Amino acid sequence: MDADDYGTNEAQDSDFPAVERSRLQEMLSLLGLETYQAQKLSLQDSLQISSDSMKNWAPQAPKDLPWNFLRKLQALNAEARNTTMVLDVPPDARPAEKESQMEEEIIYWDAADDVSADIYSFSELPTPDTPVNPLDLLCALLLSSDSFLQQEIVHKMSLCQFALPLVLPDSENHYHTFLLWALRGVVRTWWAQPPRGVGSLREDSAVLSRAPAFAFVRMEVSSNSKSQLLNAVLSPGHRPRDCFWHRDLNVGTNPREIADGLVEVSWFLPSGREDLDIFPEPVAFLNLRGDIGSHWLQFKLLTEVSSAVFILTDNISKKEYKLLYSMKGSATKYYFILSPYRGKRNANLRFLNRLIPVLKMDHSHVLVKVSSTDSAGFVRRVRSIVAHVARSPCRRLSVEEMAHAARKLGLRVDEDCEECQRAKERMERITRKIKDSDAYRRDELRLQGDPWRKAAQVEKELCQAQWAGDPPDKGRAELRHRLLELRAQQNGHEPAGGVQEFITAISGPSLGEKQYFLRWMEWGLARVASPRPRQPPETILTLRPKHCGVVDLSELLWPEPLGVEHFLREMGQFYEAESCLVEAGKLPASQRRFAHFPGLALELLLKGLPLELVDGSTLSTPLRWVTGLLKELHARLERRSRLVVLSALGVPGTGKSTLLNTMFGLRFATGRGCGPRGAFMQLVTVAESFSQDLGCDHILVIDSGGLIGGALATAGERFELEASLATLLVGLSNVTVVSLAETRDIPPAILHAFLRLEKTGHMPNYQFVYQNLHDTCAPGPRPRERRQLLDPPGDASRAGAQMEKQGGGGIRTLADLAFCDPEKQHVWHIPGLWHGVPPMAAVSLGYSEAIFELKRCLLENIRNGLSNQNKSIQQLIELVRRL
Repeated sequence: MDADDYGTNEAQDSDFPAVERSRLQEMLSLLGLETYQAQKLSLQDSLQISSDSMKNWAPQAPKDLPWNFLRKLQALNAEARNTTMVLDVPPDARPAEKESQMEEEIIYWDAADDVSADIYSFSELPTPDTPVNPLDLLCALLLSSDSFLQQEIVHKMSLCQFALPLVLPDSENHYHTFLLWALRGVVRTWWAQPPRGVGSLREDSAVLSRAPAFAFVRMEVSSNSKSQLLNAVLSPGHRPRDCFWHRDLNVGTNPREIADGLVEVSWFLPSGREDLDIFPEPVAFLNLRGDIGSHWLQFKLLTEVSSAVFILTDNISKKEYKLLYSMKGSATKYYFILSPYRGKRNANLRFLNRLIPVLKMDHSHVLVKVSSTDSAGFVRRVRSIVAHVARSPCRRLSVEEMAHAARKLGLRVDEDCEECQRAKERMERITRKIKDSDAYRRDELRLQGDPWRKAAQVEKELCQAQWAGDPPDKGRAELRHRLLELRAQQNGHEPAGGVQEFITAISGPSLGEKQYFLRWMEWGLARVASPRPRQPPETILTLRPKHCGVVDLSELLWPEPLGVEHFLREMGQFYEAESCLVEAGKLPASQRRFAHFPGLALELLLKGLPLELVDGSTLSTPLRWVTGLLKELHARLERRSRLVVLSALGVPGTGKSTLLNTMFGLRFATGRGCGPRGAFMQLVTVAESFSQDLGCDHILVIDSGGLIGGALATAGERFELEASLATLLVGLSNVTVVSLAETRDIPPAILHAFLRLEKTGHMPNYQFVYQNLHDTCAPGPRPRERRQLLDPPGDASRAGAQMEKQGGGGIRTLADLAFCDPEKQHVWHIPGLWHGVPPMAAVSLGYSEAIFELKRCLLENIRNGLSNQNKSIQQLIELVRRL
């Protein structure tokens, strides 16, 4: 066995079924996961806010480990795989001289056993006071999770640059699972450099892009560590990357109990920098945990999907020779990495000479690495082999194509369940009709675009006239008449075929099938959307209209890709039009056809889909639709309807969506100028055991998206629009996080919103977050930066403040505002997101830790009542109407 696999179970799956069965059940029981075998652990279960969400604590018992791992992974913590378990020893059981101490046990992912151990003996099953191998923890957790939590675990692992599970072993049930669905949410970005021409960044799903794959496996005993070698191959220069864990990273020596047979995958992705790019194109690396003799099915799969297989072993025995001889005729290239024992060289040479013609090898395919071998030179040799194979004509498969090979070998593929396949078929019935995104929106999503834009403008004018207190006049009557005409035109349409298919899909009784369908739609629409030129949103959002009057918003906003939100917008417009006519007495309530639409959308919100609060196409709030959603939410939550509203504002590109996703495990769209423009909301549940202490049952999180573009006060209507939207979002909130790209100026529209709301006496608890996109300084608030924010603002913010004409038109700074206390820690410095150079960079530990501290502070403020009183949903509905 190699150093990172030593001490694992060598038996074939069928040799000791009773032992394997008891080991899996014991492991699940030890980790507290046995209750999640019939009813799997869901993504919503893992995201609940509890008292533990405010603690930076170490697990004290094995049953804490799954939850600790999920919390750290959600926070993109680079130490999620290296968990410390502190076992609390009762006072009467502690030695007198150590009464104040606790016993610590370190747990490592790919821990190896003492090489002197008997490799054929089984280790004792773990007990509650012995460490659990974290690879066992990962396998047990994946086996206990539903498909959507599995997908989230793998997605977060990819952001941390951890090796990802590709084949999940389950020896108890005698089948192994190829994790195609779990990997489908992983997106990879790399620098593509054609032989001739200019290179460019390319982005694609990890399961769809083709790349040469290189498998590393162990045959019986190896003194060399596969994981250590793989990490060295993937690490440029003196920048170590720990994608695959092994014992030499730390001193853990825990045997694996259930994780043998696990296949992991990691990719090298070029960045376009010659000093960092080991290979000029993406390359996949596969790692089989355990001996190939005990996991022949997985090894057979690797030989059928890989461009080359590296076999690590100390000696070739007759048994292994026969196994390899059966691979005769394989198109895969084979390489041996030997570390022969003294006295075995002749036997190795004899077997190798027989295998060379069978496996189409030559002597250059045999590498010898002993203790005296130059490690750096050996790594360069392995890289040169990989590069040579990748340059030559070789097998290049996507993960999706690997899944086809897995099916033929009898492996289970997670994506083959009936619910998933039915959902995929529904998605394809919609997307196959989309040839051009703009044409599809015009022809199929007919209630959006000009009809909705015109109706929104009329409603805005009506609202302004109402709140101005003007007496009813002919102008307002004409506006109401025009609105009813527009709504009647909308209501005269029927949902188009694609929209009807979408409604049918989310109306079914199976919640699982709905979730599958929504994920398929996200990916399907992303692939069929026609490419459009992108510009930085800071440039596009500050464009000024070419003419006076109504602003043409299409000139002010970046191109918006077709997404699920467009289908929900269409549903919202059918509901809006019908409700408007019913309110005006133009349509009997008994003839309503779309009254159930808010209930359908609410189901999606409760399952983690962000729903639009402010429409990104018109930058207006569909009031009746949002009110309908909130009423449905109130009816669904019943007694648990106390809400705290948390919003994040800032110009695009300042990392606010990534911050919210990292803090709460949410799914807001990220990326500059390439996602939906509107403001979206998601619901985070507070555990019942903690809701009384925290003072609320749910947290409604709102992301301002691309609504606040940093327009100057001189930009006229564009600035007024941004200021109004900022006032709406801040006014709804108990807590507001303002994400800043610089330490000095607050976007004028946000400052304007603060000044407006200060008049009303409503001010949320607020935190200003400066996200440094470059350095990796220590986290935490910086007094110097806090003083800068309280200094007189720059020209942009000064103009916004002067518009309120308070105090005789004097310039207002944050220090002048009644809600701003310079002594309180309202300003946070967040280190850079990445540790290293993307796309191979992992999330920095400093970023993760700073986000955790910010989250802890926000929850502490909510618990202490500093965020103003929590809201009932009825109060929130009234606030939306007023604001």
